[in-house]
Amino acid sequence: MIGRKALEKFGCIVTPDTLLRWYRQLIAQKYDGSAKRGPGGPPKSKDIKELIVQMASENVSWGYTRIAGAMKNLGYDVGRTTVRRIMLENGLDPAPQRKKGMPWKTFLQTHMDQLAAADFFTIEVMTLNGLVRYHVLFVMEIATRKVTLAGITANPSGEWMKQIARNLTDTCDGFLKGKKYMLHDRDPLFTEAFREILRSTGMEPLKLPARSPNLNSYAERFVRSAKGECLERMIFFSEAAIWRAASEFLAHYHGE
Repeated sequence: MIGRKALEKFGCIVTPDTLLRWYRQLIAQKYDGSAKRGPGGPPKSKDIKELIVQMASENVSWGYTRIAGAMKNLGYDVGRTTVRRIMLENGLDPAPQRKKGMPWKTFLQTHMDQLAAADFFTIEVMTLNGLVRYHVLFVMEIATRKVTLAGITANPSGEWMKQIARNLTDTCDGFLKGKKYMLHDRDPLFTEAFREILRSTGMEPLKLPARSPNLNSYAERFVRSAKGECLERMIFFSEAAIWRAASEFLAHYHGE
């Protein structure tokens, strides 16, 4: 046996590490049985995998065999086990588990044109009596990202929210006209009376689980933009100043 120090004396062409690497490769070749293995099946193309994932995502009641049959109808010879493997690789459960509930991403994609989202953020206003916190309520049309300022007040209340709901659902020019769902968080200002007015017009208010801002990500991202790019860069002395600044930012936001 030759140790590393001895190798350094004899190994004048290559380094000891290279010699050791060659030795490891020699051992690996001894136990390499790849030459005796038969060829496996060719991997499925990316288009086939994407089609299987799409079928499984859009048809929550379809099992492996049903998807394999649908693929065969389209001219793709894909086995049941292949469908199972591709679904598991993409985090898709079998049909019984998928039927229990629609993924949130699928729900958003399916109802995008009918979705709106509402949220609050706050702005501090300097007054003669010190800082006063104002609540800004906005509503976003998810499909287009169009935003409207629903109201600004320092004293939000249930009656104020009911009037906001009437304005938003006005049959002539209400911002929510034609919408079927509205996402909102668990802020107590979204009262049951506010939600009932929405229901009376055919809308369904969807109260999101606690601590889940990612489920209302478009609205949360707008808050970050409005504050970071405009409102947090200014000092306000009145409610009217907030309206002016927010309205000018919205014009920029929609234009860009």
